[in-house]
Amino acid sequence: MSQEASPRGTFLKIADVVKAEIDAEPAMAELPSAAELMREHGVSRGVALRVFGVLEKEGRAERVPGGRWRVIRPGQERDRRPLAELVAEVIRSERLNVGDRFPSTSALATRFGVSRPTVAKALDKLEAAGLLSASQQGKQRTVLALPGREERS
Repeated sequence: MSQEASPRGTFLKIADVVKAEIDAEPAMAELPSAAELMREHGVSRGVALRVFGVLEKEGRAERVPGGRWRVIRPGQERDRRPLAELVAEVIRSERLNVGDRFPSTSALATRFGVSRPTVAKALDKLEAAGLLSASQQGKQRTVLALPGREERS
């Protein structure tokens, strides 16, 4: 876009360009960064952020940690619950009982498609909630309580 073009509606035009790129590239999983949009289209950061807002509102993209944006494709359903809830669901889905070993951080990272540090934060939350044992080097976590069944005072 030319620097002389009217800024009104520019973000909508850029959003249309990005949508066309998403449709043309089925393997595209992540949107360009705000800096890339700014450089490519010669616009301000605010305009680039409005492009992401349009794509989010239309259900074409979602924000991911780290300031990036993920492409959402039609028919692609994702569980939008926090990772700690998804990890706690592992106890139910795998029918784990109190005292059973819990899957490793690496296994959970692969299963949920996130980094190990991200999984570690979710596991810390479950540990604080009393569902899992504390993390210790060389010792696998174990289930201390079942979700939804823990007693509360």
